[in-house]
Amino acid sequence: MKLTTLGVMFGYGVETVAGTKPTTFKQLKGCDSIPEINLEPEQIDVSSLEDYTSQYADGRQDTGGSWAPTFSADPENIEALGAMIEESQTAKESNKRTWFQVIIPGLDKAFFVIASPGRKIGMPSMDQNSKLTVTMSLTINEYFGLDAKVAFETGK
Repeated sequence: MKLTTLGVMFGYGVETVAGTKPTTFKQLKGCDSIPEINLEPEQIDVSSLEDYTSQYADGRQDTGGSWAPTFSADPENIEALGAMIEESQTAKESNKRTWFQVIIPGLDKAFFVIASPGRKIGMPSMDQNSKLTVTMSLTINEYFGLDAKVAFETGK
């Protein structure tokens, strides 16, 4: 089966127990773009003076450190993003983290990223005759990867 981006959902959950994946997640609607997280491996140079060709060992995989999903700048979405920032900041005061979930229809599992949002919503760029979008800058704390999906809360 070939997968598409149709029906992809993005949302967040805040730990209720520090260090444990949340059991409830809220969907952030109006998501227009979710950048990839390319786990590019670093290389450690293990060459010796007598080596004529460089020798390498596997190093860490690097997420790049930042992640910036883009959303429609509708009033409801701006309000939901603001609420997410507030929840995340409150949780951080108790050493609890914010998890983000990406559900792709057709995959049995979802992608999870533990990240910290900025303290405020940035101002969107604006062009003539275009859709207004806002980018949420997130700092990746940990890339968790694929794991069991958590259904998004229903409601607003």
